[in-house]
Amino acid sequence: MPSFDVVLEADKVEIRNAVDQANKEASTRFDFKGSSARVEYGEGELVAFADSEFQLKQLKDVLTGKMARRQVDTRFLDEGKVEKIGGDKVKQVLQIRNGIDSLVAKKIVKQVKDSKVKVQASIQGDVVRVTGTKKDDLQATITLLKKEVADLPLTFSNFRD
Repeated sequence: MPSFDVVLEADKVEIRNAVDQANKEASTRFDFKGSSARVEYGEGELVAFADSEFQLKQLKDVLTGKMARRQVDTRFLDEGKVEKIGGDKVKQVLQIRNGIDSLVAKKIVKQVKDSKVKVQASIQGDVVRVTGTKKDDLQATITLLKKEVADLPLTFSNFRD
């Protein structure tokens, strides 16, 4: 049976490269001179540090620009709230989305079933597997999901005949 997986997974290498480039630009830009503006890459999250909320916003703009150049969708980032860490310094945690949570997976399965295309969708951990008898039905389902679930950067992998 032909099948494919609906996945939500960012390219960690490209994210790390974008963070490195953003830090390099922050160290050389005139408006960041003498400040502690930087982005740290952790396991499943990015932490942005700056001297003020304005600088934090500027740093996030630099980061999103670098991510866009590397074809990393910025919708992978979930922004936390801005926290004061002492004096005027602030930080913000940016969670990297990885895996489809159960509510979104149920929404995807419901949309596939409501579409009346002859395919079956099943939740398997943090992946939604779609199976069908015809490749054309699977391609129609991919097109439908790209159009209906526009708020998440879904990828379609493991396409099998």
